[in-house]
Amino acid sequence: MDVARRADAHAARAAAAIGEPARACMLYCLLDGRARTSTELALVAGVSPSTASVHLHKLVAEHLTRVQVQGKHRYYSLDGPEVADVLEALSVFAGATRSEFVPNTPDHLRAARTCYDHLAGALGVAINDRLTTLGWIAHAHGEAAGTYEVTPRGAAALAALGVDVGAIKGLRRRFAFACLDWSERRSHLGGAVGAALLDLALGRKWVARQRESRALTVTALGRRSFQRELGLQL
Repeated sequence: MDVARRADAHAARAAAAIGEPARACMLYCLLDGRARTSTELALVAGVSPSTASVHLHKLVAEHLTRVQVQGKHRYYSLDGPEVADVLEALSVFAGATRSEFVPNTPDHLRAARTCYDHLAGALGVAINDRLTTLGWIAHAHGEAAGTYEVTPRGAAALAALGVDVGAIKGLRRRFAFACLDWSERRSHLGGAVGAALLDLALGRKWVARQRESRALTVTALGRRSFQRELGLQL
C-alpha cells in the first residue's frame, strides 16, 4: 500500500472511531482540555464501565486520546491539538455547541492548594500556563514526554526570583514534569522546580497554609507579587 492509501486508511479508521456515538460523547467531553477517568467518561457516554474501557482502548489505538496514570487512577485526554481541531471543525459543520466543565471540588481547595510539595489548584495551573507562555519552561519530547525543560531564559528569570535551577538539577528527584491537577484536570508544575516555587511563595508570604488543610490562601502581597513577577491576575 502506498503512502497516500495508508493515509486514507488511517483517516477512515479515525473517522469510524469518532463516528460511534458513545465515543463521540467521550471525545467532545474532553474538548475542554481537561482529563477525565474512564468512570466519568462512562457516565457522560451513558455506557457501562466495561464498555467505556473498550471504547477508550479504541480511541487510544487510533491516537485520538492518550492515557496518563497517576496514583490509582487512569486519566484520559485528547491526544494533541490536532484532534481538538478536528472535533471543533465537526462541531462547526454540525452547528453544535458544548457546555463547559464544571468542577465539584470545594472552592477553598480548588483555588490554591499543595500537591505533595508543589502548587496545585487553579493557582498551580495558572502558573504552569504562564511559565509556558513566557518561554521559561518547555515540553520535552521523545522518551521524556510529560516532562519539562527549563529554558535559558527561564533559568535566568528563576534565578532573579531566587530559584537556583543548577542546584535543583543536582537533586536526586524528578526535575520538572506535568502533574495532572485533580480539580482543574489540566497540568500544574510538579517536581523539584515546582517544589522550589512553592517554597519561594511560602517564604515570601505570597501564599499561606490554611490550618489542618492542603488549601493555601493567596495573600494581598502574593496577588501583587504574582502580577508583578509573572503577569498573573489573581
